[in-house]
Amino acid sequence: MTKVLVVEDDAPLRRTLAASLGTNGYDVVEAATAEESIVRARHDEPDLVLLDLTLPYADGHAALNDLRGFSDVPVVILTVREGREDKVAALDAGADDYVVKPFDDEELMARVRAALRRRPQPAYAPTRVDHGDLVIDLEHELVTRAGRPVHLTPTEYRFLRLLVQSDGRLLRYREVAEALGEPGSEPASEATLRVYVARLRKKLGDAVGEPKLVETLHGLGYRWIASDSPAG
Repeated sequence: MTKVLVVEDDAPLRRTLAASLGTNGYDVVEAATAEESIVRARHDEPDLVLLDLTLPYADGHAALNDLRGFSDVPVVILTVREGREDKVAALDAGADDYVVKPFDDEELMARVRAALRRRPQPAYAPTRVDHGDLVIDLEHELVTRAGRPVHLTPTEYRFLRLLVQSDGRLLRYREVAEALGEPGSEPASEATLRVYVARLRKKLGDAVGEPKLVETLHGLGYRWIASDSPAG
């Protein structure tokens, strides 16, 4: 089911949008602040974002800039701001459409459908990795070593999935912390991330001194370096 993230601090309007999207066959995720929207976007990987510009603490422009740092998901702006400057700034920052409140529900759904048709095709992300006696099967959420299940906590599994699907790029501390955090909570500290990595390495059989799976770039972040080619 196509998933839409609704970012709106007005709770009644957010519920109305969620109900309308649900009626039209969409799965809905909600956020009330710019910070929460980024956590939700990383966790829930929506197919489209409806983003209000007037949000508490940090506005929608800040959320859009952060979002574009890691995602090409289509973004439709919903706002009372009719000014040309706001519209130009949002579109230049990567928004796909701009809808001024109040809006017609049928027109909004049509704009959602249009934005979804223009969305980029997802990049290849491996669903299975074989590395020696280690098998990571993301499709079935199963990790084994020498044929025996490796028991991971939900956070450790999310961390592993993030690493495996990163295509070998550097995952900076902040990106990992936000991806592992829960909505409304503070991102994990670097010290906490080091604990996660240590536990994950131990369970996967990755030596600290000579890592074959996870490389730590001190002061920067982590990189998946497993040499075997992913399959599936």
